Amino acid sequence: MRGRLERSDRSDGGISLIEMVVAVFILSIGVIAGFKSLNQSRLVIGGEMPRIIAHNVALNRAAEWQIEGAAMARGLPETVVSGGITWRVEVTSEPTQGGFVEARIKVSAKDQPGAIYVVYAPPEPAL
Repeated sequence: MRGRLERSDRSDGGISLIEMVVAVFILSIGVIAGFKSLNQSRLVIGGEMPRIIAHNVALNRAAEWQIEGAAMARGLPETVVSGGITWRVEVTSEPTQGGFVEARIKVSAKDQPGAIYVVYAPPEPAL
């Protein structure tokens, strides 16, 4: 004969359906927040490339001033194409008491971030 089924005194250690729904809901909120921050990072990083290009254009112009000297560098073109963007390069210069020339290089383009760089160059080409 079969014995009677009796309830056990210990509680069931399983997870209820409500607990499972709440856990999935909280996890989905975390995943959505992660994807939103990933998308924001992508937008910020994508906008960084023109700033880097502008900085490189300014550094190139500074190197030209240091190598060619102030006298020859004043004849360099006012626009430079780099990274598919036409950059306007403005240079203002003034002599220093030490015999060098201080050149302030400002690089800009329409609807793009720019760069400013200061360099001290010899008045004549470096040998």
